[in-house]
Amino acid sequence: RDLNNGILFFLAMFFASDWSAAQISYSITEEADKGTVVGNLAKDLNVNVPDLQTRNLNIVSARSKKYFEANFKTGELYVNDRIDREEICLNIIKCTLNIETILSDPVVHKRIEVVINDVNDNAPTFAEKSFSLNISESSPAGERFLLPLAVDADSGSNSVKTYKLSVNEYFSLDVQSGGEHSASAELVLLKALDREKQATIKLTLTAIDGGFRLIFTAKWTCSKIIWVFLS
Repeated sequence: RDLNNGILFFLAMFFASDWSAAQISYSITEEADKGTVVGNLAKDLNVNVPDLQTRNLNIVSARSKKYFEANFKTGELYVNDRIDREEICLNIIKCTLNIETILSDPVVHKRIEVVINDVNDNAPTFAEKSFSLNISESSPAGERFLLPLAVDADSGSNSVKTYKLSVNEYFSLDVQSGGEHSASAELVLLKALDREKQATIKLTLTAIDGGFRLIFTAKWTCSKIIWVFLS
């Protein structure tokens, strides 16, 4: 009974813990195969491998899925379930899964932080396939027009990093880097417009992310049609 009370106490402490004070830190790439080794748990807990079983090791998490398990034969912590970084922590630069290990006789607990590294498994997307701009033909050269942003579920270097504009005589593209976040872009008018000569201009804006796909050596891209109507 005293043992159960001790475990319940540590469980309560686990859910109230400040995870900035994790005592052991590992890292793993999202979508890692089931069975992938995360770290040497027995070594980092400073116990012999057989002690993990004889001392009734419990791995506790606040999440419903059990992402990690211990191998009692090797003492290693391994991936037990599919880890989708975007599902766990969308739009968060540092993604972590936090677990608590509890050993009995005597009761010892350790906080473990597992950092989930992003892989480029998502393409950029635009909310709509086309976008319209109404521009006065009297607009001066150098005038700028903000363009819609593409979004990417991936983070950091795998997010949207640049844009390309189809070749045309009237507009150039100015891309602003977003650092760890997605880039943005503006159309820049290069020369005077002539509505009588061309009342509608069709452009293609392409968003390109910063990483490589999981299987291919190409980057993820997506395109959007920009219709410019002169008034």
